[in-house]
Amino acid sequence: MKFFKQNILVKVLSVNSISVGISFVLGIFSIKIVSIFLGTPGMALMGSFRNFTSMLKSIATLGINNSIIKLVVENKEDKAELASIYSTFFWLFLGVSVLLGIGTICFANAISTFLFYSSDFSIPIQFFGLILPLIVINTFWLAIYNALEKFKKIILIQIISNILIFIVAGLLIWKKNISGGLFSVVIGEILMIAVAFVFVIKEKEYFKFDLQKSINLKYLKSIKSFTLMALLSAILAPLTLVFIRNNIVQYNSIEEAGVWDAINRFSGFYMVFFNSGLSLYYLPKLASLKTDFEFKTELKSYFKIIVPIFLLMLVVIFLSKKIIIDLAFTTAFSNINQLLIWQLLGDFFKIMTLAFGYQIAVKTMMKEYFIGEIFFNVSYFLLSVYLLKSNSIEGVLEAYFYTNVVLFFLILFFFRKILLKSDLNES
Repeated sequence: MKFFKQNILVKVLSVNSISVGISFVLGIFSIKIVSIFLGTPGMALMGSFRNFTSMLKSIATLGINNSIIKLVVENKEDKAELASIYSTFFWLFLGVSVLLGIGTICFANAISTFLFYSSDFSIPIQFFGLILPLIVINTFWLAIYNALEKFKKIILIQIISNILIFIVAGLLIWKKNISGGLFSVVIGEILMIAVAFVFVIKEKEYFKFDLQKSINLKYLKSIKSFTLMALLSAILAPLTLVFIRNNIVQYNSIEEAGVWDAINRFSGFYMVFFNSGLSLYYLPKLASLKTDFEFKTELKSYFKIIVPIFLLMLVVIFLSKKIIIDLAFTTAFSNINQLLIWQLLGDFFKIMTLAFGYQIAVKTMMKEYFIGEIFFNVSYFLLSVYLLKSNSIEGVLEAYFYTNVVLFFLILFFFRKILLKSDLNES
């Protein structure tokens, strides 16, 4: 009992579990709403739009979260330096997001045709391009909260935002069908911005810094690696999912693509518990570590606490999958029951890989990051194309599992010197 009280990682996950628990329940009901009113084709189209908006957000922010956390942790006692850091990030990413937003608005018809096989849905795309600068500012605020380890504030923002987003999305899908579903993604971002803004206004002391009208080249150089890494992930990961989805539609059907998207969406609801909890605690912690010995100590804690908890959760989900699937989906998604095992196994290896992945990101290990990211996405796509022809949609899920297994062992190879180094030599 004393261990759980003293362990900060467990505390963060425990507090964050409230937010994730609410998100999970709301997510189950939101999937049900989509499956009832939009069916499998709607699930696929919604998935394409989420991949696209995720890509735009990632490109616009270009590693802002990891970069700010690292620099604020290193300079948190120096107010002048912090002001320079904040100014550099604010103007740089605001400029990038404005240009990206304009490009999105101009090419909305072409983007709609690529994502939805029709230009009919260009307006939600233009709307998203219009609010992209505000999304970046919101990411900037949350990154400062994260760097200052204000975990409870971030979690409260998430809870309030998720409740509002669920209500609005449900109403829009019910009233406007697929167009309402697409607009709900955009309006959800606006609601998150509004909720975060209320907190920022109430807690001005965290954001009272001199926003200089300049960009410090020193910090541009220091975040160059973060930017390149984020740009690779921002483009490669969402496009891989879009290409896989389009491949399923081409060789099977949009209904099958919708089933695949439903599994990904369901996976996202339980993965967010660990991803968000780890980004709240693990990133700032890793940024403050100086030696390999400290990293190994943190790594041992991760595999003693996080991995067993995650495995237990997966076992519970697998044993109760029929209940969850019946609750969350309609009969059109019934074959998820046979397919889910591959996703669960793949996610298990993914969560173990993340233990090293966060270290690669926060320590800007460029070579390892590029090799790992390119290997995963290219292998996932090529293997899914190959296995889709012989095993249908199950082949795509098998490809996800196999790729995660090989990536995990590749990452272990990258860290072999640290892992094999004797603790006695480090202490």
